[in-house]
Amino acid sequence: MPEVTRHLIDRGDGAAVELFQVTATSAAPAGAILFVHGNQGGLRLGAKEFADSGALLRFSCGLNITAAAVSQPGFGASDGPADVCGPSTQRAIMAALAFLKEQPSVARERIVLYGNSRGAVASAMVAAELPDLRAVILSSGVYDLEAAFASGPPGLQRAIETEAGLSKQAFLSRSALHHAHKIRSEVLLLHGRHDDRAPLAQAEKFAEALSDAGAPVSLSIFECGHRIPRENSQSVLRPFLQSIFDPAVTYH
Repeated sequence: MPEVTRHLIDRGDGAAVELFQVTATSAAPAGAILFVHGNQGGLRLGAKEFADSGALLRFSCGLNITAAAVSQPGFGASDGPADVCGPSTQRAIMAALAFLKEQPSVARERIVLYGNSRGAVASAMVAAELPDLRAVILSSGVYDLEAAFASGPPGLQRAIETEAGLSKQAFLSRSALHHAHKIRSEVLLLHGRHDDRAPLAQAEKFAEALSDAGAPVSLSIFECGHRIPRENSQSVLRPFLQSIFDPAVTYH
């Protein structure tokens, strides 16, 4: 049985980035998926959530790939402070992706980035900087942070103001809608129709912008709120991941 390993890597500026990983057992280099967590209800477990839940083992064994998860700054053992999906968070994700690319078990051309909620916001921005990602999966994200701030609940507004500030540059550097023309990877958007934290209109506008820019994109809408139940998302995720990693492998 593969084991979960924990790593501390350099973000590029001396700050530590925590990463948990299960390595593919294939003799030849295989694909990889990197998970980026959401807000976690204040627990700030970071990537440990994916190790403890068995998600890394499930994805690695089910698809015969390397499955990893990264802790955002201020979460888990990653150095902070948190910056609401901003430049420090984006650099942490890019450092984790660079670490994966150097693994002998990983086929560099088949790396998928999967961000949820807060993680989707940052992952979308990373996709604009790294056009060589095989695919990007974004679940329950916002892609125009200024619009989300204007209509969002007080808790979200406080977090943005405290961690990012309210300047035009702060919003621009966290709003992938304005960078959609730079994204070349295949994008799968997952969103709840009744999401009260990230309005569905955000995903719809982002999907339209990506399509207009020529990026392959699909939007799957579920009859739920901000949290998309696993039993709902699997009907979309399973065939999508199989088409990327190995059509002959069955994901459980």
